Amino acid sequence: MNIILPFFSGFLAAVIGIFPPGLINMTAAKVSISDGRKRALIFVLGALLVIFLQTYLSVIFAQYINQHQEIVVLLREIGLGIFVTISIYFLFFAKKPKPILENENLQLKSKRSRFFMGMLISAINFFPIPYYVLVSITLASYKVFSFEISSIYSLVSGVVIGSFTVFYCYVVFFDKLKSKTDYFVRNMNAIIGIVTGLVAVLTLINILNHYF
Repeated sequence: MNIILPFFSGFLAAVIGIFPPGLINMTAAKVSISDGRKRALIFVLGALLVIFLQTYLSVIFAQYINQHQEIVVLLREIGLGIFVTISIYFLFFAKKPKPILENENLQLKSKRSRFFMGMLISAINFFPIPYYVLVSITLASYKVFSFEISSIYSLVSGVVIGSFTVFYCYVVFFDKLKSKTDYFVRNMNAIIGIVTGLVAVLTLINILNHYF
């Protein structure tokens, strides 16, 4: 299996998953503003260590699931229901979120141990685990990724480097990104609804291909 495709797939998946404003990247930006870029990058390294472990465990779990096709089909069917529900909620019922500058209330009390702070904040974020399980299984179903050791480490490396790229942009270019992040926040409901709707359509096609 070519290691290039898994690497760039992991890189792209990380950028898509992390670029919208979230706890880790916004905290990295705040650390950069309050303590400087060096401490912010130390914070980022701590977060990346946990992301590496989360991604690796997610791929190993996905490998087990992939070996049991009945579980894969069941997860796709459950996922379809979840994606449809999320799309309907965010497109029609969710309240419009406030811009970042009006909703920014993170407090950075201690300037010590930014590395461990990064690890802690990343560890309490459980989103990467189901996200990269789904990414791994989806990529494997399209023959872009295989559960060979070289392909696994290539995918995980792509995720880590993609995550670092996004975090670095927040640390270094936060002032320039404010307008972009505010745009994402204001339109987050529509963006999430459209993306999950597209994923739901792809999932439905995959399910129908399995049965027919």
